[in-house]
Amino acid sequence: MDIRFDGQVAIVTGSGNGLGREHALALAERGAKVVVNDLGGARDGTGASSDAANEVVELIKSNGGEAIANGADVTNYEQVQAMVQQAMDAWGRVDILINNAGVLRDKSFAKVELKDFDFVLDVHLSGSVNCSKAVWDIMREQAYGRIVMTTSSSGLYGNFGQANYGSAKLGVVGLMNTLKLEGHKYNIHINSLAPVAATRMTLDILPEGMHDMLDPKFVTPGVLFLVSKDGPQGAILAAGAGCFARARIVETRGASLGQDVTPEMVAQQWDGPISDRDGETAYHAGNEQMENFGKLMQASSK
Repeated sequence: MDIRFDGQVAIVTGSGNGLGREHALALAERGAKVVVNDLGGARDGTGASSDAANEVVELIKSNGGEAIANGADVTNYEQVQAMVQQAMDAWGRVDILINNAGVLRDKSFAKVELKDFDFVLDVHLSGSVNCSKAVWDIMREQAYGRIVMTTSSSGLYGNFGQANYGSAKLGVVGLMNTLKLEGHKYNIHINSLAPVAATRMTLDILPEGMHDMLDPKFVTPGVLFLVSKDGPQGAILAAGAGCFARARIVETRGASLGQDVTPEMVAQQWDGPISDRDGETAYHAGNEQMENFGKLMQASSK
């Protein structure tokens, strides 16, 4: 069965260029009405222009679709609320939110200024919070919603010079992990995308010769699956160059060392049951960790 979005309304932040542009175009091609949000700044977040967003809107319209441009700064909640109201005034609902807007201010931790650290956190993490909050009640009331956070291998695994970016990108996974629980009974699905793509954000990061292979258009099919009616809940999808993989945060089965535990006992068991990957689990919620510890304690007391 084809994945379609007829009658649905999507907001894609940072969709004037790169990944967001491809997401917006593909959603419109499959029937969605799209809010093309882009502040229009440089990749470090400076400046603003509506040209890129307007260009995407005109392209969607020329292909027979419906779209409106919006220049809200995702770090400004009042502007985000106005963006969502713009969608509601035009089409009466919001079904899909793709939190894609982002900036880079890369420096090693020794050299990064805290104002640049805070700014990157604000755009990626607080921006995702603001946009998700602004659509949350709408999605609850209509008992349907699909939200995507944009994470990164820098957050999941680390990357030199990106302490600010990595912190923000793992932060949105934490946001997803709680929203998937709170949104479940309202049929709101939240997932995360970890893309590998050649965009203006990665021009001086990716090796030469890889840009054609890592065209953003090879990532977008994964996003459309995540925001589809039958898409998953609470998944982290890595995507790039037409390759897709699922990332998980897992915990080993562990060991109960008793109430007389010492640091030496932890050290002794570190390479044993504490780190043994046999039986490791990806928990659905935090309480499952405590449940596992309870089982370990019961087993050790027998």
